[in-house]
Amino acid sequence: MSDIIVFGAGGRVGRAVVTEAVDRGHRVTAAVRDPGRHRGLTRTGVTVVGGDATDPDSVAATAAGHDAAVNTAARLDIGAEEFFVAGAKAMIAGLARAGVGRLVALGIASALETAPGVRVMDAPDFPAAYRAFTQGHVSEFDTLVAAGGALDWLVIAPPMDLDAAAPSAGRYRTALGRQVNGPGRLAHADLAIAVVDEIEKPRHHRVLLAVAD
Repeated sequence: MSDIIVFGAGGRVGRAVVTEAVDRGHRVTAAVRDPGRHRGLTRTGVTVVGGDATDPDSVAATAAGHDAAVNTAARLDIGAEEFFVAGAKAMIAGLARAGVGRLVALGIASALETAPGVRVMDAPDFPAAYRAFTQGHVSEFDTLVAAGGALDWLVIAPPMDLDAAAPSAGRYRTALGRQVNGPGRLAHADLAIAVVDEIEKPRHHRVLLAVAD
């Protein structure tokens, strides 16, 4: 049994990770900006707290005493690069102060390669509206890489077709930095399995890992 803190626990991926971790017998702290808006997270094995994934002091305070952290937090009301870079810096500094050595963060499929050196976002027809959000995730990854240090982090990128309603298949495949099998698809529940697997038995370290069916 581990103590796991999930930042962004109120979102669909965060909720799936909380459920998977608790179902496996772990103790989970669900960190959200406004606990009053997420009363549905409360269940045996889950403690809901207020926390800001972009504030090192908040990360340090809420993550203290945990074995691992998951960051699925996202916001659309501020610039993606500003948010995701601030989040990466907060995790690096805050988790170090809290004594938490393992971080699994949620990445994005459009940052994955379709061929060596060519990412999904590099395609001429890639929607301009999505480019800034993807670049935010790319900058988050670059920030983690540049930081060095002792934090054992992993960024997991699900496929473009991430289905909240699909039943769990109980399996997934992985690839380093590239799409697993074309655009692919995956149920939220199976993404959560991959995340918790990497907490229980870390196999990938300081890389971008694609996960798909």
